[in-house]
Amino acid sequence: MTKKVIQTGILSFGMSGTLFHAPFLREHPGFQLRAVVERSKKRAQEHYPNIKSYDSVDDLLSDREIELVVVNTPNQTHFDLALKALRANKHVLVEKPFCVTSLEAQQLFAEAKRVGRNIMAYQNRRYDSDYLSVKSVVESGKLGSLVEVHMRYDRYRLKISDKVANETAPGGGVLYGLGPHLLDSAISLFGCPLEWTKHTAEFRPNTKVDDYAHVHLVYPKGLQVFLTTSLMVAEPLPAFVLNGTKGSYIKERTNIQEEQLMEGVSPADPLFGIEEANMAGKLITFSEDGEKKVSEIKSVKSSYINLFEDVYKTIVNGVPYPITEEDILQQMEILEG
Repeated sequence: MTKKVIQTGILSFGMSGTLFHAPFLREHPGFQLRAVVERSKKRAQEHYPNIKSYDSVDDLLSDREIELVVVNTPNQTHFDLALKALRANKHVLVEKPFCVTSLEAQQLFAEAKRVGRNIMAYQNRRYDSDYLSVKSVVESGKLGSLVEVHMRYDRYRLKISDKVANETAPGGGVLYGLGPHLLDSAISLFGCPLEWTKHTAEFRPNTKVDDYAHVHLVYPKGLQVFLTTSLMVAEPLPAFVLNGTKGSYIKERTNIQEEQLMEGVSPADPLFGIEEANMAGKLITFSEDGEKKVSEIKSVKSSYINLFEDVYKTIVNGVPYPITEEDILQQMEILEG
């Protein structure tokens, strides 16, 4: 039986289109990258000779051959363009943030059901080696009952973005920019919290949006989860610190896939998605008699190709997409609350 190939279009061919989507759509045998939108500079055909380069979103959505549309445009446009794509009878994959409000998210999921198409959130950090390492330790039970979890996304960006219009539009700022990664990690690992509090702040000179955000989530059995993202951290702290009744796990953030993609490494390369040995996580546990043990947890090979495999299974085989509607609605409620 011939494998179905999903004709796919990308709404923007900037960094996200060229790095996070196109290479994997080319590599996965279930997709054909048919078209992109390039409003000014036409560069896609340099790497994809047979691709169609449309001047506008409407032109791409009018292409009847396209079945899946990747919405990777500025944050404030996600809702309108995803809705338009659904009404053009396309399946939709939306980058984070999924949209700006929970009401918009509810409308998108409702419209997808109405037209019989899938709308899926592109939460690629679930497919990173650092997250997968943390997930394996949590599921192993080696930490006992979790007491306290810290997750961070640190950067140092003193300079205000040149894209002021996008930065100050709804969905701008670090909470909506990096917060969805942290929230998705917490929700996917621990579920929906019982309650939460949130704080944002502005520290950079002349900034018009938040450049610091902190969210405190409270879970059953007293588990406390702290999420922090900041553009004012010159030396990033460990991205994951988990403390439990039997010990702790510490893991640095590794952007190995992004780094390799920027260097031109193909997802087909055998070394793609493999962390350097010195980035192994640190597991510290105590036996019942009080003996301390320190060991390294080497991360598994990771690849965003697995996200696109999940997209493929959802569209072709009807397999439920792992980033659920409930996950996204909970995330949006916290972001906007």
